Amino acid sequence: MHTQTERCVRAVQSKDARFDGVFFTAVLTTRIYCRPSCPAVPPKPENMEFHPSAAACQRAGFRACKRCRPDTSPGSPEWNVRADAVARAVRLIQDGVVDREGVPGLARRLGWSTRQVERQLLAELGAGPLALARAQRAQTARILVETTGLPFGEIAFASGFSSIRSFNDTVRQVFALTPGELRARAARPAAPHTPGVISLRLPFRAPLEPSNLFGHLAATAVPGVEEWRDGAYRRTLALPYGHGIVALTPRPDHIACRLSLTDPRDLTHAISRCRRLLDLDADPVAVDDRLRADPLLAPLVDKAPGRRVPGTVDPAEFAVRAVLGQQVSTAAARTHAARLVTAHGVPIEDPEGGLTHLFPTPEALSGLDPETLALPRSRRATLLTLVRALAGGELVLGPDTDRAETRARLLALPGFGPWTTEVIAMRALGDPDAFLPGDLGVRRAAEGLGLPGTPAALTARSAHWAPWRAYAVQYLWATDSHPINHLPA
Repeated sequence: MHTQTERCVRAVQSKDARFDGVFFTAVLTTRIYCRPSCPAVPPKPENMEFHPSAAACQRAGFRACKRCRPDTSPGSPEWNVRADAVARAVRLIQDGVVDREGVPGLARRLGWSTRQVERQLLAELGAGPLALARAQRAQTARILVETTGLPFGEIAFASGFSSIRSFNDTVRQVFALTPGELRARAARPAAPHTPGVISLRLPFRAPLEPSNLFGHLAATAVPGVEEWRDGAYRRTLALPYGHGIVALTPRPDHIACRLSLTDPRDLTHAISRCRRLLDLDADPVAVDDRLRADPLLAPLVDKAPGRRVPGTVDPAEFAVRAVLGQQVSTAAARTHAARLVTAHGVPIEDPEGGLTHLFPTPEALSGLDPETLALPRSRRATLLTLVRALAGGELVLGPDTDRAETRARLLALPGFGPWTTEVIAMRALGDPDAFLPGDLGVRRAAEGLGLPGTPAALTARSAHWAPWRAYAVQYLWATDSHPINHLPA
């Protein structure tokens, strides 16, 4: 969109928050860059230029506005919709792959050369992978500076910088402030600092309907790994450098996020996972406008606009849970998963109590005795085949996954049909167009609304909802009184 100058100017002049993170406004006279909704008086159109990413603005010599803080904008929804290699590269960079594995590691995951990665990202985002990772490191550093009492030396390395000098230089270049000045300016109430605990706000594009999002996570929570407590969804996280516990609380204009990490280097990765879990980079206006065009869906959208698709913090974990949930109730699926957690999960300590384990990895499950599983024999075979494929690398699920190829690989596994494959595509791969025409709840809702009742006919009708059919599923599910559609008391 950044190439559509007139449209961008209109968005800036109207302070349209829907475009925050979609493009960035660079002001030629002040050499700062802003989000479109910046509350400052808009500059003259001839003094504006537009960039597709914060990294592109920084690369062009602009620094972040101190008023609207464009570096904290929600991510562009484009990278969730698109399934090509550039979108996969962006999702991997957001996941911290460049910091952990470098550009060669990013290129290897994509099956490209490093030169191809540089060229493609520069063409579409105005910045290469190192610049994009640097911008993300700067934002991580800012969060740690403003929300913790960690020494700046620890923050530098936790943010992914190779030296304290590069940390200081980057912070000054990006924010026009020193780390000390950033900390002094942080307008936050004084609170006791708990070592290893980081509190921050996760932004999103309004509206956001929390009922089905948090209701789904709470209703399907696996004991020991997840819980709903005091208005917050809490769960354990297995992270590259250690583990963590996150508490996510819905607020009117943000999601309150409280992270307890054993290693602060995992902050970027943890934030990325939480944003995918809650689908926070979605564009609800674009989604709802498309679905509202269908007169049978319009009343559902108007009743509770802004529904999100619940995701996952671990695609492999969700795939295992999807198999455990085949043709059983939500309560039975939780019971089966809890048994696996108790027997094979890694124990952890939760200072607040309630959470006891990390969900077991595919490697930990690949050698389990099938006779210990209280499942039908065919489903035992399906589960073992899945975890062994995941553990052996024959099947990869993650932000870099090719969605079409992964669907084909899943369908080739014994016991995997369209429902299991599509629910994994929807929640583990983040495909906004995944669809479940054979799901019982979807079919009941469709028939109640006067939509076609058979999977084939419903699939044909759903073509008008593309590329947002996963969101249509959320609206259809919400017609039922199931606990997944309601926030717990």
